[in-house]
Amino acid sequence: MMVDFTLPARIRKKGKWFISSCPPLDVHSQGGTRAEAEQNLIDALTSFFVSCYGQGTLEEVLRDAGFVPSKPGRSGRARRPATKDSVVVSLPFVIARRSPRTWRDYFAHAARLTDDYPDDIED
Repeated sequence: MMVDFTLPARIRKKGKWFISSCPPLDVHSQGGTRAEAEQNLIDALTSFFVSCYGQGTLEEVLRDAGFVPSKPGRSGRARRPATKDSVVVSLPFVIARRSPRTWRDYFAHAARLTDDYPDDIED
């Protein structure tokens, strides 16, 4: 299952190039055509999200950009299609099978984030 984000985007022509950007996330790209600039922006945003996830900063980046959780009960509605002022970015995340050791590590990490993790636990 992919997670889709509809994000604000700007694409403008500058000389022979089309410059594309997502201002809230400060991500930019370009292309020789409007369509190429849009696809390059989507690729750049996908790479940006994957990089943030890998560094453990995705939540912080989204909060700093002004994202908030949607209201309960709204997550099942159909995605809003992209307009000329937005792009839809499908994030390539799936739920992986986890071994019991990995789950323990996951919960230990979550506890550390909330400062509830005892210092004397053996890893």
